[in-house]
Amino acid sequence: MLARAPSGGLVVGAIASVQFGSALAATLFAQVGADGAVLLRLLSASIVLVALWRPRLRLRTRRELLLAGVFGVVLAGMNLSFYNAIHRIPLGIAVAIEFVGPLAVAVGGSRRRIDFLWVALAAVGILALTHGATHGLNGLGVAFALIAGSFWAAYILLNARVGRQFEGGTGLALSMCVASAVALPAGLVEGGAHLLEPRSLALGAAVGMLSSAIPYSFELEALRRIAVSVFGVLMSLEPAMAAFAGLLVLGQGLSGRALGGIALVVAASVGASRQTREAPVAI
Repeated sequence: MLARAPSGGLVVGAIASVQFGSALAATLFAQVGADGAVLLRLLSASIVLVALWRPRLRLRTRRELLLAGVFGVVLAGMNLSFYNAIHRIPLGIAVAIEFVGPLAVAVGGSRRRIDFLWVALAAVGILALTHGATHGLNGLGVAFALIAGSFWAAYILLNARVGRQFEGGTGLALSMCVASAVALPAGLVEGGAHLLEPRSLALGAAVGMLSSAIPYSFELEALRRIAVSVFGVLMSLEPAMAAFAGLLVLGQGLSGRALGGIALVVAASVGASRQTREAPVAI
């Protein structure tokens, strides 16, 4: 079914899913902390993906297992740093700062001048989203967002390789198990017994589906068909979607400047999506 879906639609669907999942996860922080929420998210997603794809370790080469393992470490690092960021600064601002990672991928992988135009528009939009709201921001939260951006860039590059090396979502299922193991110590320390409370388990399962199982599966399929650089620019929708999710779920209001930034980011994404058919991923 995913194979027949438009690549651009998969990316946009993944963006909406992950950002509303992140907003929902923020409601868990008071109970289990940021690291505890990450652990619940990754564990629930791992259970679903393993049950769905049933990966078999003995059928994989050492090189494939290493790739899945590295991807899992990146997934854990990206989630832990990002959740610690949105625990300290607003969701829309955190994603805007985090976007330096995908933006770097888009610039580094660009082969056409038109791609730089979309990147420039997205950059102006991100500046508009953050301008005037950064005063007084928690410095540690900003640092976590920047670290998450670095992991996000690595995620984009590795996700493309995992999609080519593994059939379906088997590679993603293996990587998610590794990510859960990496996040386990920090999650247990911060979440403690609250991780087993019914509300925590229910919200954690919902966050796992919205923020991991659904978007990662969508992105994995999309990256089989479009260039990494174009994917990076399409992800410029993330700050806009995060601001929207923050408004609806967390009550974080939007200024006129932020709305203007969203318009620029959307324009960049539309322009980039028109190029997707011309830039397939090499297989």
